[in-house]
Amino acid sequence: MEKELLNRNLYRQIKSMDKNEFSRTLNNIYEMGKEDAMKGIEAVDIDMDKLRSQIGAVKGIGETRLNMIMDIVSENLKI
Repeated sequence: MEKELLNRNLYRQIKSMDKNEFSRTLNNIYEMGKEDAMKGIEAVDIDMDKLRSQIGAVKGIGETRLNMIMDIVSENLKI
């Protein structure tokens, strides 16, 4: 069962907060969610040289097309 994030006590505290306190509280909630999301992510190690050679071995993929594909892969992996 998921823990209750917004209970009555927190709701009352939020009602009495100023802008800075509320901003910090929202940031804390965001960070908790981010930590929970990161727990489910597995790191993947990709050998870009091996990937390039394997894609380049596909019939019909020339150097220009291979460079375009590798640029797209790098952009999406944020390398």
